[in-house]
Amino acid sequence: MNSELIQKISSIVEDACKAETNAFGYGTWSHHILPMISLAQELADRVNADKEIVTLAVLLHDYAGIKNQEFIEEHHIWGAKEAERILKNENLEEEQIERVKRCILAHRGSAIMDKTTEEERCVADADAIVHIDQLASLFYLVYAERRMGVDEGKAWIKDKLTRDWEKMSENGRNMVKQKYDCIMELLEE
Repeated sequence: MNSELIQKISSIVEDACKAETNAFGYGTWSHHILPMISLAQELADRVNADKEIVTLAVLLHDYAGIKNQEFIEEHHIWGAKEAERILKNENLEEEQIERVKRCILAHRGSAIMDKTTEEERCVADADAIVHIDQLASLFYLVYAERRMGVDEGKAWIKDKLTRDWEKMSENGRNMVKQKYDCIMELLEE
């Protein structure tokens, strides 16, 4: 894995997360992207996926929506375009860039797309798993940032985690089944 490239892309994304224009705040970096990196790499190890492709895709998967809130609804589409723009300057082969882009396009739970490679499954799984592992950040998003009421926020989180579960591979589900079941049981009460 090219650690210089990973560090450079990490800096670009973290700087975007620190920017005043980031509608999600710095927590996007600390409670979503950073924990996703280790999750995705662990998943990649389990299925012998390309860790560099997975790591680059994780770093850039939400970048477009972080950089420009106008892109949030279609951040997976704009994110693939941003990834191509950034990675073309880094001497990656076109095939590698395309694989990163495909992971970004396929990560979304609300825009389900067939995941045809292990790398795509690793990124989508890590994105879903981090929502379960970092549950407090979803509560913060719903109640502090979006100022939803108790019932509305609870329904939103339940729907989000249900979509996440549905997009996960069997491998991803096996990692968090017990946590997911506990959370969903609590949300039923």
